[in-house]
Amino acid sequence: MNSQNKLDPVTRRAFCERWARAALGVTVLHGAARHGLAAETAASTPVGGPGFGKAKNVIFLQMIGGMTHIDTLDPKEGPTQGPKKPVGTKAGFQLGGTMENLAKHADKISIIRSMTSKTGVHASGQYLIRSGYEQRGTIKHPNIGAWAQHFKGNSHKTLPSSVCVNRQPNNGNGFFPSSFAPLPILDPDAGLQYAESDATPEQLIKRLVMLDQLDSGFRQRFKTSEVQSYTEFYDKTVSIMSSTDLEAFQLASEPEALKEKYGRNKFGQGCLLARRLVEKGIRYIEVAKGGWDMHNNIEEGLEEHGAELDVALSALLDDLKERGLLETTLVVLCSEFGRGPKINGNAGRDHHPKVFSTLLAGGGIKGGFIYGASDKEGMAVADKQTSPQDFLSTIGWSLGLPVDEVVMSPSNRPFTVGDKGKPVMDVFA
Repeated sequence: MNSQNKLDPVTRRAFCERWARAALGVTVLHGAARHGLAAETAASTPVGGPGFGKAKNVIFLQMIGGMTHIDTLDPKEGPTQGPKKPVGTKAGFQLGGTMENLAKHADKISIIRSMTSKTGVHASGQYLIRSGYEQRGTIKHPNIGAWAQHFKGNSHKTLPSSVCVNRQPNNGNGFFPSSFAPLPILDPDAGLQYAESDATPEQLIKRLVMLDQLDSGFRQRFKTSEVQSYTEFYDKTVSIMSSTDLEAFQLASEPEALKEKYGRNKFGQGCLLARRLVEKGIRYIEVAKGGWDMHNNIEEGLEEHGAELDVALSALLDDLKERGLLETTLVVLCSEFGRGPKINGNAGRDHHPKVFSTLLAGGGIKGGFIYGASDKEGMAVADKQTSPQDFLSTIGWSLGLPVDEVVMSPSNRPFTVGDKGKPVMDVFA
């Protein structure tokens, strides 16, 4: 009899978990077959239902600095109104005065106006809305792209499954292997830099064979998940360099008129690049845009950054719809927190995590829908409080991820997509 089968059930399970952790870096506990935390989490999350798995790709638009909800997705009238009056939409709700183009796409979007957080610091808030977890010095948490790669595997044979545009990856793979990390594109116009080797194909192959021979002894001696992860990451890099699909990262082939439609700025061109990457089968693309820390002169800030968001997001929704990609692509717009209702002494708004807004479109999401509400001043949640954890779980749900399934990190701690948040089922068609 196999020695493992002689073990009692608990010891046998522990043995299997330790073996999988050593080989793969993580351990999966299925909710249906476990007690305790996994079962408790599974019981709180619906199985199946609207929107599950409708999204094949995610475009995650993160506004860096704290986007003012009152001047964009949740406008107010009266003393807290921003520089511009709200604009109406054919869906019956209003958007901030800067969102004139987005107002024409109200039939494609759902807005959650009842987001709330206790984190009013930029870096921590950005980490939370991106991962669903509070920032810790002892562990890094994955973004949705890494979770999807864990559960669904690679989305492309040679290209990466995740890409981040206009920002560094910032440990997007979390506690998952390095090969799950997003590929950074710091300038959409420049595309994927250094993708071509300075050596001929023959020279490159020779160098790789020599490197493999040098590394083989080390790999045999230290058979750890970290070494395996590094090897996979290196292999993936070489695979990307030799891919025939690298042209997806070049915007040169796009019509000039379309580039103008998205806006001639890093965010607009980043959204255009995201559409190209979706077409190539890359599952998860983050596009970042800074400039939202508007403590001073919010009117001037909105004229620049609000207008850039309005133009680019509208063009992206149009482009995806025309190409038949919107139903299978979830477009997400979020920020780390909102900004306060009161205009301060510098004609700006200050940090306000107590209530803010997010937007969802495509991927099985209802169009022309508002979920939750803030009070009449935009100061606090008035209805259907929603956490960043709920928001991340909703994205995972749209992708068809088992958001109730517990995964053990290499440090033997349990985690789920969105930290046990509950998907906002009302936003799904």
